[in-house]
Amino acid sequence: MLEFIQIAIGGLVVGSIYAAIALGFSLVFRVTGAINLSQGGFALIAAMIGYTFAASWGWPLVLAIPAAVVTTVIAGVVLARFTFVPALARLSNANVLMLTAGLLTMIEGFSLVVWGSQPYATPPFSGEQPAAFGAILVPTQAFWVFGATALSIAALWYLIARTSLGQALRACAENPAAASLMGIDVPRMTLFAFGLATLIAALSGVIVAPTTSLQFDTGRLFTISGFVAAAIGGIASFPGAVIGGLFLGLVTQLSTAYISSLFSSAISLLILLIVLIWRPQGLVQAGVVRRQDTREEVRAAGHAAKLPDHLAWPLAALAVIAALIVPFIVSDNGIMSSLVIAAILFMALMGLDVLMGYAGQVSLGQAGFMALGGYTSGYLAITYEIAPVLSIFAGIGVSLACALVLSMVTLRLRGLYLALATLAFGLLVDSCAVGFLDITGGPSGLVGIPSFSLAGFSFASPRAMYYLVLALDVVILLGLVGAMRSGFGRALKAIRSDQMAAAALGINTVRYKLAAFLISVTLASLAGSLYAFFFNFLSPEMVGTSRSLELVAMLIIGGESTLAGGLFGALLLTLLPVLFAPLAIYKTFASGALLVASFLHLPQGMYGALIQLIARLGGSRPSASQNAGTAKAGVQAS
Repeated sequence: MLEFIQIAIGGLVVGSIYAAIALGFSLVFRVTGAINLSQGGFALIAAMIGYTFAASWGWPLVLAIPAAVVTTVIAGVVLARFTFVPALARLSNANVLMLTAGLLTMIEGFSLVVWGSQPYATPPFSGEQPAAFGAILVPTQAFWVFGATALSIAALWYLIARTSLGQALRACAENPAAASLMGIDVPRMTLFAFGLATLIAALSGVIVAPTTSLQFDTGRLFTISGFVAAAIGGIASFPGAVIGGLFLGLVTQLSTAYISSLFSSAISLLILLIVLIWRPQGLVQAGVVRRQDTREEVRAAGHAAKLPDHLAWPLAALAVIAALIVPFIVSDNGIMSSLVIAAILFMALMGLDVLMGYAGQVSLGQAGFMALGGYTSGYLAITYEIAPVLSIFAGIGVSLACALVLSMVTLRLRGLYLALATLAFGLLVDSCAVGFLDITGGPSGLVGIPSFSLAGFSFASPRAMYYLVLALDVVILLGLVGAMRSGFGRALKAIRSDQMAAAALGINTVRYKLAAFLISVTLASLAGSLYAFFFNFLSPEMVGTSRSLELVAMLIIGGESTLAGGLFGALLLTLLPVLFAPLAIYKTFASGALLVASFLHLPQGMYGALIQLIARLGGSRPSASQNAGTAKAGVQAS
């Protein structure tokens, strides 16, 4: 019993931090209807700045901690002023979510550049000696954590419930349009809510710093944990955020102690998926609910620029010819290998574009299906010496089976709940990849995977693999282009534009969404298998959640709803670190910055910009392909 109490206290300490970060999620969501995935990044920045002020510059804690919090809040408000607030006026809530994922990546990249990849540890505020309550020992830093979380909860409650500023925030939360008509400056309230959420995150970061090891990517752990906690408790409920955070902390610590640290995250994520099936809005009903007669997705996606056919097909042929002669020009094996990697990722990106760009279904777990395909095919090839082609088909089969199970959750969800479900699935696969040592090799990875071979020919060299992947890419691209021009593609566009209207037109939305999802899963699994055969090795880091977010960045930077656009993003983010090796440390920051800039200033991506340039030089206008099907097309597609 004593051991249980000791573990539970540790769980409450961890859960208090999760609860505080979840409060920030809930606050921003209630005011804007959007999710701010950069929340955990600001907790990390505050902790690292506090460490610099105290440990490197020698400031006393009484000055270093408040200075770190103030600096972080100022930085967060400035960043929100030029990114988050403008994005709300022109992007859908799903795209705002992905933009904030870019902000989180920027923050991680900034931390990597400034503080490096080594871990940091700050001393406890009140010394190392724990407080003793009989046989129970409580770290003194736990009291700071409990106090800071309680202060945040009390202050937020007082602000919302007892002040005129809180009334304005509640009005924005219930109906922004009506609040604006009443004279409330909604953008200013949005900025204030973001700044307040940043303050809560910064305070949490500096307080939790002495209890954990800080690295440049710790902010992602804070974000994911806070997001999961808020989703379990209720993303739009302040009490739900607190309950969800404490519950998640207890479950994580108890699972670590009594089951295995390798599966503690998996158990938490399974609980989340169960909650999403049973009660998508969370365990606690929100006190203030946005009115359902106001559109959440009024900012429809724009048009995808496309070349006229008389220009498109000749240019496509030239592109294929250029791709065929690349290996005769490039002699560097490092660059050649990067081209192979980009071409493999392009497969997964084409599938992701079908799901996100055409069907409008947000997915943050694409790399999870890459992992399923890669580990399955690699394990079968190593253990049972099954031919690579057959093992790839087996990997696709396993991925599709998991996708059908996951679709029980995802097909009922939209927007942020869909993103959360796919993120949870990706994290669950990450956890299993680390925990199933006998199958995946655990954290060290699966080694000894043979090179891909077919009909007695081995694709062991980068050049041979390049031509194999290139051929597959061309075949898949042509097949998808034809599919997207058919009734199937028009139905997906109608679903993206307005799912309720598409259903009213007779389109079977569930069937088409499932088809798009399975296409995406198949291509991700194929890409993961080829990835494993090319490297002869596969580790959790290669196909983890970071890879999923990178795939989203590649797709947005290259251009959504274009199929071919993802190749531009893949080439850019894969080749730049190789071509400019001294600048490789800036890759993470550049990836996030490019994602944010693409959303705000280049909505059609690199592909769209290139199409417009070619069209102007060719003296013709690019055709605008609308992301909504017409009524006639919708009826025909159904």
